[in-house]
Amino acid sequence: MLMKTTPGEATAANWSAVVAMSLCVFVLIASEFLPVSLLTPIAGELTLSEGQAGQAISVSGIFAVATSLFISFVSRGLDRKTVLLSLVALMCGSGAVVGLAPNYTVLMVGRAFLGIVIGGFWSMSTATIMRLVPESDVPRALAFLNGGNALAATIAAPLGSFLGGLIGWRGAFLCVVPLAAVAACWLAFSLPRMQGGSASGATATFRLLGRPAVAAGMAAVFFLFMGQFALFTYLRPFLETVTHVGVPILSLLLLIVGIAGFAGTMFIGQLLNKTLYGVLVFAPLSMALIAVALSLFGGWVFATAMLLALWGLATSGPVGWGVWLTRSMPRDAEAGGGLMVANIQLAITLGATTGGVLFDAFGYEATFLTSAGILVVGALLACLSYRLSRNEI
Repeated sequence: MLMKTTPGEATAANWSAVVAMSLCVFVLIASEFLPVSLLTPIAGELTLSEGQAGQAISVSGIFAVATSLFISFVSRGLDRKTVLLSLVALMCGSGAVVGLAPNYTVLMVGRAFLGIVIGGFWSMSTATIMRLVPESDVPRALAFLNGGNALAATIAAPLGSFLGGLIGWRGAFLCVVPLAAVAACWLAFSLPRMQGGSASGATATFRLLGRPAVAAGMAAVFFLFMGQFALFTYLRPFLETVTHVGVPILSLLLLIVGIAGFAGTMFIGQLLNKTLYGVLVFAPLSMALIAVALSLFGGWVFATAMLLALWGLATSGPVGWGVWLTRSMPRDAEAGGGLMVANIQLAITLGATTGGVLFDAFGYEATFLTSAGILVVGALLACLSYRLSRNEI
């Protein structure tokens, strides 16, 4: 029989399935952001500018937005295990298509496949976790899920840079395929069958924006991720042309960012319990200051390394928006999750596109300073969400 539990009503924790979900997240995040560390070789082989190559992230974001808004409606009534396994299988196909892409068009098709996976998997992830463990274990399970995200962010960029220098950018993307296959097998054996609920499409999802605090919070998330990826997408060309580092130092600097981000994610839980909105405001403000400092001191390797370490720590702040989601919309996990994913992916898409246009037309200074301005707006909107949430109490 199909599992009919609702979020938080599982009688026993299925930690094997939680670990499998975390592994899927790890592979998904690694696949999504591999282009960040491989922009230069991709652009060189396919005869593109760095800005055009950066659209490999943008196109996945576009498809992720559409999928996150409509997958609940399209897959209504379907076993959620079948849907998730289909998405992971598509992730395998995406890695193969990108790794073997003969031209820019095929590359974009492969990244579009990945966008479908991103939108679908992330939209269902929180609601799925809430059906795998009892309510008391949900925060710990969600933290473990985010651990896969943090671990991928830690090693994806430096490992992609290293593998790109060792076996080429195509080989780096093809390495994702067997990892995705392992994740699919583990998920197939550990994930229980879960009945899909009724869905009314994107309309019900957008109704959540009728609450002013939720609308302000979603806007804050949008500007946070837009500002973050307007800069982060073009970090490799910045480090190569401004800081003047080779592949070994480049990989080390990207590893510093990842390690700092992973460390921040592991230790931010207690801070979020004490001052959730403090973190949500301080994170984008600190990232804005770092963006300005990088534009001023980017030619100095040591200063750049220190600033990137601080950037990595600051990127753990957005984890707080996941906590905000569970507190603001505890009974609308799937709808709220879909809206959050669409919001973030649209922000990443516009951030990468805006950053690429500015980088190609005016150079890194325009990209980094625009990123800083966008992040400041995100911090102000987080303040507004806090004030509105107090009025709702």
